[in-house]
Amino acid sequence: MRGDAVLSAERQTKHLEIRNKNLIFVFYFYIFRMEDKNINKEKQNNKQPNKPNPFDPKKDIRKNKDFNQPQGNNNLLKILIFVLLAGIIMSLFTLYDQTTNKDTTHKISYSRYQELLKQDLILKAKIYKTSINDYEFVGNLKQPIQMEINGQQTSVDKFSVKIAVVDSAVEEDWANRGITWDYLDGNNTMWDFVLGFLPWIIIIAVYIFFVRWMTKGGPGGGPKGILNFGKNRNKPVPPTEITFKDVAGVEESKFELSEVVDFLKEPEKYQRLGGKIPRGVLLLGPPGTGKTLLARAVAGEAEVPFFNMSGADFVEMFVGVGASRVRDLFENAKKHSPCIVFIDEIDAVGRQRGAGVGGGHDEREQTLNQLLVEMDGFEQNNATIVIAATNRPDVLDSALLRPGRFDRQVVVDRPDIRGREGIFKVHTAKIKIGNDVDLNTLAKATPGLVGADIANIVNEAALLAARRGADSVTMFDFENAKDKVLMGVERKSLVLSDKEKEMTAYHEMGHALVGHFLPGADPLHKVTIIPRGQALGLTAYLPQEEMRSHTRDYILTNVTMMLGGRAAEKLIYSNLTTGASNDIQRASRLVTKMVCEWGMSDKVGPIAYSTPDEEVFLGRDISRRKTHSEKMAQIIDDEIKRILDECSADAEKILLENIDLLHKTAKMLVVRETIEGEELIMLVNGKELPPITNAQLEALKHISLTKSTNEPELFDELIDDEKEIKENKKEKVKTKENNLKNNTANS
Repeated sequence: MRGDAVLSAERQTKHLEIRNKNLIFVFYFYIFRMEDKNINKEKQNNKQPNKPNPFDPKKDIRKNKDFNQPQGNNNLLKILIFVLLAGIIMSLFTLYDQTTNKDTTHKISYSRYQELLKQDLILKAKIYKTSINDYEFVGNLKQPIQMEINGQQTSVDKFSVKIAVVDSAVEEDWANRGITWDYLDGNNTMWDFVLGFLPWIIIIAVYIFFVRWMTKGGPGGGPKGILNFGKNRNKPVPPTEITFKDVAGVEESKFELSEVVDFLKEPEKYQRLGGKIPRGVLLLGPPGTGKTLLARAVAGEAEVPFFNMSGADFVEMFVGVGASRVRDLFENAKKHSPCIVFIDEIDAVGRQRGAGVGGGHDEREQTLNQLLVEMDGFEQNNATIVIAATNRPDVLDSALLRPGRFDRQVVVDRPDIRGREGIFKVHTAKIKIGNDVDLNTLAKATPGLVGADIANIVNEAALLAARRGADSVTMFDFENAKDKVLMGVERKSLVLSDKEKEMTAYHEMGHALVGHFLPGADPLHKVTIIPRGQALGLTAYLPQEEMRSHTRDYILTNVTMMLGGRAAEKLIYSNLTTGASNDIQRASRLVTKMVCEWGMSDKVGPIAYSTPDEEVFLGRDISRRKTHSEKMAQIIDDEIKRILDECSADAEKILLENIDLLHKTAKMLVVRETIEGEELIMLVNGKELPPITNAQLEALKHISLTKSTNEPELFDELIDDEKEIKENKKEKVKTKENNLKNNTANS
């Protein structure tokens, strides 16, 4: 009887193993058939016609496959997933077979089983034994009986119960009670196999998960993984809305770059005469002149992919990472060729090699070497144009600047007066300006400013106009915005005493009058004693024309105007203040350049000497080199002092000759706080100044939210003057109306 039970169990096990093998074969057949289909599809997609022209502008490069996404089919991961699913399905089939082979049974407690055994109600049984010596007793009753199962009375003819031990004594008891039994295998072979390998499958899956996370930036892939930091994370930027029409003040630079864009669009136009496209364009210029804006305009104009990166993106802590990113960048560019690669702030990676403290930087030098090879190395790369920008061309390596790498060096300099006016037009086109705004005057009043400064002035003017609830941006807003950008925010909370305000007025009028009476000086724009930033006052001049080179007389005139404020303090108060510190610094710096750099001193001669304010570049020099002897240093100091003393004496002489005018204009400046250039000319000619206009009064009311604590009478006087003007206008209108009526009646 036991032999038959074992034989039956072996047959069932063999039957399950054969069926499981068939299922595994079916799954593997399905997997490899799908792989063959994928391979065939890839082969069909990789079949390409004849190689297209690399300069063909009509091909749609943006339809290329994204090369930054992970490639391959990940066969190992797919096989593991299918094997796991196959094991689960086969285990479910096995469990289903075992449950269907067993008839519907009711689980009872062991104590109830003992009662049925003692009452001789059990006819036969099947004993399912597992590998952990666990016995399940499935018995058939001689006749159905009523039992309470799960709180309900149920007719039971079969039951099952767990038995801890089955030994000879238990078997003897069963035999004495006339029970027949069979031993069956209770093990689930396939399920045990899956449970045995499941921990290893989980460990392998977790390992693959974290490896993909580190290498691909996440389970779904990506370029920001820990082990993938040597890859370039840049992709072609989409076309921007900025074009060359949005760039002003750099016409020559626009022409150079537009020619490159035109070459990419129509290569046959230049190639028919044997012309070659420039491999590199280097944009040089001070900060804020529009180098990056020009690159954005190129991206908007060009119909080719545009890569945008910063020089700092190549430099990392580990040696070799930057070189790897350079290689990856140019590999991506070759896949999208023809294309443009823009590297901003290239001085971060392109500095001179083997110089400075420590002999250089290995990571940066390896990155630079790789960049040099990619731009013009053994393997020619004719379809990728590199555009770079920097404001430190003096620190770049000479191998990077040679033709073949950067064929063109485009200087993006500070705009002249016409360029600044064009920049004002570009930025004011987006705001509503008043009829009194003169862009030419604004351009004259902002010498030396770059495009970024002008954009900031226009934005600040719009904010000031919106803050006071105006319908448009007026010239008054632009003037205040210019002063705010150049000098700082108006310090309304600063309370000056009457004495300090008077000293500031004399100081500023000293500058203004010296500049007015000196021949060849720039005309006065305005003078104010409204504190801004760290300055208590400001005297601004308006050059009539833009000059790139200055004469010796013009420079001495400016130095004399700078020392005019100090001269006024010395004449009026017989004392000096700290307010002239900035004037003295600028005058000393200007005279030092005259003597040491520009050769404008007859005693020193046309020799260039190093000045102490030059910074040492540690990437090239260790310390400052001395270019003259102690004797020559003494001669230079004496010459600088002589020029400054002569300019100061000239300023004192001019103010002493016009001392009455100095008192009159200083007192008027205390009252009005700001005097325009035309108003100063009226005062010099002995004319009276007109009252403040309605627009100025409204702006003054808005800016001065409260009356000045020191001069409430002056503020009231201005308002009274305005009221008198309005009343006089009304009386004149009434008089004209009455005269007209009388004339009509007489006729």
